[in-house]
Amino acid sequence: MITQRAFLLCVIATMIPLILLSSAVSQSKYPETIHVLQEVYGREIQAHLTYLAYAQKAISEDSPNIAHLLFALAASEAIHARNFRQILSDAGIEVKERPSPEIKVSTTKENLKNATQAELQEIDHKYPDYLERIKPERHEGTILTLTYAWEAEKQHRTLIEKIQSGTGMFFGMLARTIEKNPHRYFVCQVCGSTMLELPKGPCPICKNSIAEYKEIEKEK
Repeated sequence: MITQRAFLLCVIATMIPLILLSSAVSQSKYPETIHVLQEVYGREIQAHLTYLAYAQKAISEDSPNIAHLLFALAASEAIHARNFRQILSDAGIEVKERPSPEIKVSTTKENLKNATQAELQEIDHKYPDYLERIKPERHEGTILTLTYAWEAEKQHRTLIEKIQSGTGMFFGMLARTIEKNPHRYFVCQVCGSTMLELPKGPCPICKNSIAEYKEIEKEK
């Protein structure tokens, strides 16, 4: 196992070759694809930083198991951002770095509500829209990478749906239950798939070996 900090450093430093990078993206041939990649890269960076901030808040509220989940989601979002940046960089496209976003951090209860709403927005609206926008340009690498990220976001929704139902008046009871029942989290280094246990075969999203999964260790 590796700590979440070491894991995130590895994500940033390591550019895992993807099967989708067989040709460069031309600005003249793929203008909308490039625009979408820049947009989704920024959104994934923000999601990554937001989950990290939420995790630190959960730790401060003595909810380390909730923080553990949030750290795992942050790690997955970092992989998505890396993959989108890699496509742009391999195509010789300058990656537009945005100023550090302002992240609103509330109580863990409110943070989880916000996280759930954000994931639902990504799954139900943003990713379908991105794929529809780039479909006419037929850059298969970007389509595949976006699809991987979309499927991983669906896993995120499944993981936090259990918490969503408890963000009302019984949240305190739910939080105590979660803290008594810790989970393990495994994240695929290729696509960001996030699971409670290692798959029996290849990654269910990108089909790479389970050797690509790394466990996110709980913060002490």
